[in-house]
Amino acid sequence: MDSLGLFILLVLLCFQWTAAPAAEEITWTYTGLVGQSEWSEYFPDCGGTSQSPIDVVTTQTKYDPSLIPLTPLGYSQHGNKPFTLYNNGHTAVIELPEWMGLGGLPWLFTAVQMHLHWGSGGPSHRGSEHTINGLSADAEIHVVHYNSELYPNMSAAMTQRDGLAVLGILIVTGEEMNPAFNNILNYLSRIRHADQKVPIPAFDVQSLLPKDLGRYYRYNGSLTTPPCYQSVIWTLFHERVQISKAQLQKMETILYSSKAEDPDRMLLQNNYRATQPLNHRVIFASFSAESGKELSSGEVTAIVIGVMCGCVGLAVIIRFIVKTIRFFTVLHHETVVVNSSTSSWDVLPSNRPAPMPRMKEPEKAKEKKQDMALNSTSDAEKKEMPPSLQTEP
Repeated sequence: MDSLGLFILLVLLCFQWTAAPAAEEITWTYTGLVGQSEWSEYFPDCGGTSQSPIDVVTTQTKYDPSLIPLTPLGYSQHGNKPFTLYNNGHTAVIELPEWMGLGGLPWLFTAVQMHLHWGSGGPSHRGSEHTINGLSADAEIHVVHYNSELYPNMSAAMTQRDGLAVLGILIVTGEEMNPAFNNILNYLSRIRHADQKVPIPAFDVQSLLPKDLGRYYRYNGSLTTPPCYQSVIWTLFHERVQISKAQLQKMETILYSSKAEDPDRMLLQNNYRATQPLNHRVIFASFSAESGKELSSGEVTAIVIGVMCGCVGLAVIIRFIVKTIRFFTVLHHETVVVNSSTSSWDVLPSNRPAPMPRMKEPEKAKEKKQDMALNSTSDAEKKEMPPSLQTEP
C-alpha cells in the first residue's frame, strides 16, 4: 500500500472514531431524538430477545415450588453512615452500602442502589414498568444487586448473564400516607436538577418492600435503561405497596431532567420503558395460580354483577317468605278470634225465654176439622129433637 492509500485509511478511521462516540457518551431519553424506539441503534442490547420490562400474564406463568422466599440481608441494619441520593437526569437514585445483600438465590448478591419509575398523572395513569395482565401500577421501585460470589464489582457483573438480581415492587396509591417512602420523598427538593447529589439519613430499606416476600414472579431479563444488558434475574413481587396520592404527586412533579444551568427546565416524568416481547421466555411463579390468581376487569365486573343479582334474588325470596308468614299469621289469628267468639256465646247464660214447642201444621188443621164436625152434629141434633125435649122442665 502506498503512502497515499495509508493516509486516506488513517483519515477515514479518525473520522469514524470522531463521528461515532462511545455508548457511554450518548445522552439517551425516554422520548425524543434518542428515545426508546431509537435505543437499539446506539445500544445493540436494547434490541435483544430477553429485554425488560414485560407484561406478566398470570395464566401463562409456571408454578415452581423450588422458589423460596427471598431474604433481605442487612436491609434493616443501616448503621449511622448516611445514604447518598442523587438525580441522574433519568430518575432518583439511592446508593446503598455494600453490607446489604440478598439471599434466597443461587448465589449471594450484594446491594448497589435503588431507584424509582413513575408517570405524569395523566389520563393513562401509567407509571410502572412491569404490568400484570396488562394493568399498570402508578409507580415502581427497583432494588439492584450484583453477584458478589462470581464477580468483583457491579461493572464486571452487569455484562454477565447471571451478574445482576433486581427486585421489582409495584406501587399503587391510596388514602393513607406511607412513612417509609418519606425517607426519600422528603429530600427530593434538594436534588431537583440533573447531576445534583445530597446525603440523606440512613433508614430501614426493608420498610419499602411488601410484607409478603414469598409470592413473586421470576424471569430472566435485562436492565430497563441503556445499555440494556441482558444480565438480570428479575423478581417481581405479587403484593403491591401503597403510598398516598400526595406522595405520588410529589414524585411526579418535583424533579427536572435538565441541569440547573440549562435555560429550559424539563420536568422528569414518564420515566418508564414500554413492555417488551416475551419471546418464548418462561415466567415462573413461586405460588400456585389458585392462591394468587389475578382477575381481569371483565371478570371482576361479572363477579360484582352476579353478587348484586344474587342479593336482589335473595331479597325477593325473603320478602315473599315474610309476606307468606304474615298472611298465615293473620289468618290463624282471625280463626282463633272467631272460635273464641262462638265458644263464649255457647257458654254464657241466656235470659231469653225458652221457645214454645211448635206443632206440626197438619195436626192443627186436623184438630180444627174435627171440632167443626162435632159442632155441626150438635146443631143438627138440636133441630131434630121435639120441643118438649128441647125445653127442660
